[in-house]
Amino acid sequence: MPVCSRIGWKRYMRSTDPDFETKAADIIGLNLNPPAHAAVFCVDGETAIQALDRRDPVLPMSPGRAERHGFEYARHGTLSLYAAIETRTGAVLGKTAARHTSREFVAFLADLLDSQPKRRAIHVIADILSAHKTPQVQAFLAAHPRVTMHCTPTYSSWLNQIELWFAKIESDVIARGIFTSVTDLARKLWRYIRQYNRTATPFRWSYAEPRRRIGALSNS
Repeated sequence: MPVCSRIGWKRYMRSTDPDFETKAADIIGLNLNPPAHAAVFCVDGETAIQALDRRDPVLPMSPGRAERHGFEYARHGTLSLYAAIETRTGAVLGKTAARHTSREFVAFLADLLDSQPKRRAIHVIADILSAHKTPQVQAFLAAHPRVTMHCTPTYSSWLNQIELWFAKIESDVIARGIFTSVTDLARKLWRYIRQYNRTATPFRWSYAEPRRRIGALSNS
């Protein structure tokens, strides 16, 4: 299980999913040994990204002095970002949306489908967010049998590689960005995705404690 350490204490997330090991093995297997002639995508969405415009300029880091941000900022709205990373290549497909609902999720799945050869099987790894389990999503899957959905166990979104990429775009663009409008925010997100894909490489998983099983009740 993922652990966050601080001085004097540790925080961890424990999955209570009774089928944790079965679901985790399925997802790990897809990443390490994907089916032949199929594409595996890790999919999720980042909701309500704020277009924040700082009232004062950011003062850059200098010797002996940290980067400084002004306290006041203006909000110019929000948008959501859907993203899918292909585990074989590391390339990212993205789409911005005004809202985060099952309708937008289905539209993104349709875009994902259109990006692939017509006969290629597609495996989608996603979390168990309610928007991913609605009748609209189920109808889409029924209409497109070459798409198979694999859900992460409860409290285990860390098994979804797209979370690693969202952490990167948060650090590289969102957390320290200046956005004058939602349009400006979308433009900078798209510019990052295009630049990222020029040198995209797949994430390589490793496990530091091979003597220990990954179990639902583990706290380390």
